[in-house]
Amino acid sequence: MSEIAREIASQPACWRRAAEIGAQNAATLPAPGSRAAAVGCGTSWFIAQAYASLRESLAQGETDAFTASEAPLERPYPTVVAISRSGTTTEVARYLARVRGPRRVAIVGVEGTPVTEAADEVVPLAFADERSVVQTRFATSALACLRAGLGQDLGSAIADGEQALERPLPVEAGEVDHFVFLGEGWSIGLANEAALKLREAAQAWTESYPAMEYRHGPISVAGPRSVVWALGAVDDGVLEAAAATGATVVGGELDPMAELIVIQRMAVALADHRGLDPDRPRHLTRSVVLS
Repeated sequence: MSEIAREIASQPACWRRAAEIGAQNAATLPAPGSRAAAVGCGTSWFIAQAYASLRESLAQGETDAFTASEAPLERPYPTVVAISRSGTTTEVARYLARVRGPRRVAIVGVEGTPVTEAADEVVPLAFADERSVVQTRFATSALACLRAGLGQDLGSAIADGEQALERPLPVEAGEVDHFVFLGEGWSIGLANEAALKLREAAQAWTESYPAMEYRHGPISVAGPRSVVWALGAVDDGVLEAAAATGATVVGGELDPMAELIVIQRMAVALADHRGLDPDRPRHLTRSVVLS
C-alpha cells in the first residue's frame, strides 16, 4: 500500500484531533467580526480559499485568501493565517517575515521551521504530517482545525469522511480521461484542490470552476469520457447541462471535505492504473524551497 493511501485512510481520525485543537485555539485564530487574510501555496492556498469563504459566509468577518507570493504586504489586517505542511515553503516564510502590522498565525505540520520562526503564534498539527509528497490529510486537518475554530461541529463531516473511505469509486480508472470539479461558496477552494490532486498523483487532465461558471465556456470540452464532480450541493441546472454532454455526473451528497476523500482515492486508483507512483509525482518535492 502506498503512503498516500494510508494517509487518506487516516483522515477521519485526524479530523477529530484537529477539531479539538481548533476549538482549543479559537482565540488564537482571527477574532469574530475582524478582517483577516489566509495565505498558502499550492494545496495550502486552496485550503486558505475554502477557509476565507467559509468564514465570511458565517458572518465572522471579511476574509481574503492569497497565494503567499502575491499576498499584499501593506493591506491592514488584524490577523493573517499562514498554512504550510512542511513549514519550509519559501514564499510563506518570506511573507510572514516581511508583512508588518498583523498578528501572524501559522498552522504547520512541522515546528522549528522558517515559517514558525517568522510567526507570532503557531498551531501545530504534527500528527497530520505526511510522508507522501502529495498532500491529503494535512490539508484537510488544517481545514478541520479552522472550521472548528469558527465554531462548527464536525461530527457529521467526520461521519461522512468515514463513509467516503468505504464508498465504491464512481467510475473505473480506465473509463475516463477528463475530470471537472465544481463547487459553490467555500467548496470552490476544495474543487481547486481536487483538480490538483489528480494532476499531481495521476498526471490527469483536470479542471475546476465555481459551478455557475461552468456553462460559460468550459462545458464545451465535456463528453462521454468526462466526469463532472460536485463538491457539496451545486445548482441542479449545471449538473443537468453537464449530463446532457454525455459526461458522468457524480458527487454532491457528502460534506465537501469528505467528498475530497473519494476524489483522493480516485487519484490513487488512476495513478495505479497508469503505472505511476502517487507518492512521488514527477517534477515535485515535498516543499518548494527557493535559494
